[in-house]
Amino acid sequence: MLQDAIARTRSLFDAALPPITDWALAAAILIVAAIVALLLHAALLWLARRAMGERETFLRTVMAATRGPTRVGLLLVALAIALPATPLAGATASLLARLLGLGTIFLLGWVALTALHIGADLYLRRYWLDLPDNLLARKHITQVRILERVVAVMIVFVTIGFALLTFDAVRQFGVTLFASAGVAGIIAGLAARPVLSNFFAGVQIAVSQPIRIDDAVIVENESGTIEEITFSYVVVKLWDLRRMVVPLSYFIEKPFQNWTRTGGELIGSIFFYVDPTAPVEAIREKLMAIVTQSKLWNGKVANLQVSDCKETSVELRALVSADTAAAVWDLRCEVREKLIDFLQRDYPTALPRRRYEATANAVAKADEPRQLRISPEP
Repeated sequence: MLQDAIARTRSLFDAALPPITDWALAAAILIVAAIVALLLHAALLWLARRAMGERETFLRTVMAATRGPTRVGLLLVALAIALPATPLAGATASLLARLLGLGTIFLLGWVALTALHIGADLYLRRYWLDLPDNLLARKHITQVRILERVVAVMIVFVTIGFALLTFDAVRQFGVTLFASAGVAGIIAGLAARPVLSNFFAGVQIAVSQPIRIDDAVIVENESGTIEEITFSYVVVKLWDLRRMVVPLSYFIEKPFQNWTRTGGELIGSIFFYVDPTAPVEAIREKLMAIVTQSKLWNGKVANLQVSDCKETSVELRALVSADTAAAVWDLRCEVREKLIDFLQRDYPTALPRRRYEATANAVAKADEPRQLRISPEP
C-alpha cells in the first residue's frame, strides 16, 4: 500500500512539473536568448553613438531616455522567440507566456511615457526662462508640463487596467463593478474628491493659466515665485528660499496675487516722509539721475509725486519700473538708499522734524525762579 501511494504521488508530481532535465534545458535556452538580446542592444547603442558623433546632444539625450525601453523590448522579443523552442509545456508554458504578455503591456506603457516626455522636451526646446521677456516661454512650459503630467497619470492607469484585465478573476470583478456602477460611482467619487478636484484643477490651470512657471505671486501673504506645478500641488519658492506647497485647487477656488500675469515687467513704489520745506523738484531730479545710472531700470517709468500732506510731514511716492520682480525689488532698495543719502548730505533740514512753539508767557514762566512752598502742619 505504501509503495502504491508513493508511486501515485510521484506520478502526480511528474504530471504537474516537467523533469529536471527539461527545466535545465529550458532555463539554458531562455538565458542564452536573454544574453543575445542584451549583446545585440549594446551593439546597436554603440553603432548609434558612432553614427551620431559628439555634436548631436539632443539625439544622445533621446537615446539615453529610450535605452531602458529598447533593452526590455529586445529582451521580451528574444524570450518570446525562444519560449516555443523550450521543452516546457502545459501550465508552466502558459504561465511564462502570461508573464511575457504582462511584460509587453507594461513595456507599452513605458514606451508611451517615454514618448510623452521626449515629445514635451522636443516642443519646449525653443523656449527659455532665463530671458528678460519670458512670458511666452512661461505660458508654453506651464501648459506642456501640466498636460504632460495629466496624460502620464492616465497612461499609468490605463496600463495597470489592461494588465489586471488579463486575469480572469479581476475581469469578473470588473463586470460586477459595472453591474453596480451607480453605488460604486457615488462611493468612489466621494472618496476620491480631493484627487479629482486637483486633477480637474490641473486641467483648468493648463488651459486658462492663472499661474505659470516662474510667475511672481503672493499666496497667504507670502511673496515668491512658482517653482513647480505637479499633478496635485504647486511649489512656491519664497523670497527667503523656503518652499510653500499649495494644492492645485487653491489657485482655482481662492484669490491670490499674480504680479507677472501679463508680463514680467513691474512697477515698484518707494514712499518717503519729508519736512514740508523739502525741495520736491530737487528730489525729483535726483531720482531721475539715480535710475538713469542704474542697470536695473528698464527706462520706462520713473517719477516722483506728493502723494499726501500731513500736519507734520509730506509723503512722497516714487515709481520705478524694471523687467522682473527681483529687479524691481533691488531697484526700489537702491533708490531708497541713495535718496536718503542725498537728503542727509545736501538737505539735512528736509528730513522730518518735530516743531515746538515757545510763547511769551511760556518763556516768562520758564525764567521765573522756582520757590519752595512748605505747607503748615495741621
